[in-house]
Amino acid sequence: MNSYTTDTFFNGKIRITQDRTGYRFSIDAVLLAYFADPRPGDKVLDLGTGCGIIPLILAYRQPNIAIFGIEVQTELAELAVSNVRENQLEGRITVFCIDMKLLRPAMTAGPVDLVVCNPPFRRRGSGRINPDAQRAVARHEIKANLGDIIQTSHRMLHTAGRLVLIYTAERMTDILSRMRTDGIEPKFIRMIHSRQDTEAALILIEGVKGGRPDLKIAPPLIIYDKKNDYTDEVGSMFRP
Repeated sequence: MNSYTTDTFFNGKIRITQDRTGYRFSIDAVLLAYFADPRPGDKVLDLGTGCGIIPLILAYRQPNIAIFGIEVQTELAELAVSNVRENQLEGRITVFCIDMKLLRPAMTAGPVDLVVCNPPFRRRGSGRINPDAQRAVARHEIKANLGDIIQTSHRMLHTAGRLVLIYTAERMTDILSRMRTDGIEPKFIRMIHSRQDTEAALILIEGVKGGRPDLKIAPPLIIYDKKNDYTDEVGSMFRP
């Protein structure tokens, strides 16, 4: 029998219920939601929405957007629907329980302006597979691999639409080459370091469908300061 916890965000403005032992969102989702920065009027697609954390943050930060969350795992999709209802955002966030490979623009009333995704970082067959099914699918390319994510994004975006991802730094070459091959030009990268003196663990990357080659590298994002507290920049992402 599943056991759940309820956490709050933005001084209680958002409530998130999660499975106590299954997949739980991490700071990756918070960083991605902040970095994605949807524009007023955007139609947004979140691939692998999990419990719905990214749509909820985006909807709170930007009131004038419509968001579609895609989740292939039934229990997580149901949890996302429940979280959307709990936060009274049914009119702005729609959750589909579907394999992203089957997704078509007609399902979102036409192409979208922005795709966000916090994909599984590990190749299938690499490392130990977590015995918890939810965590395994979130971490390893079991249900969807990098190619599926980029191809789905290209299919769903209108020309000049944006794809924003957070990914492991060690596979940066994979994601850059795959994006260009599939018609989404990498335009912006920011490296994420746990601390000032550590190697980059993650990258935030933005690409544009049909964009021209012109890649910018932002200053690094540092998560923790010398006191092991969040840096001012990261701390601000948790404030309303």
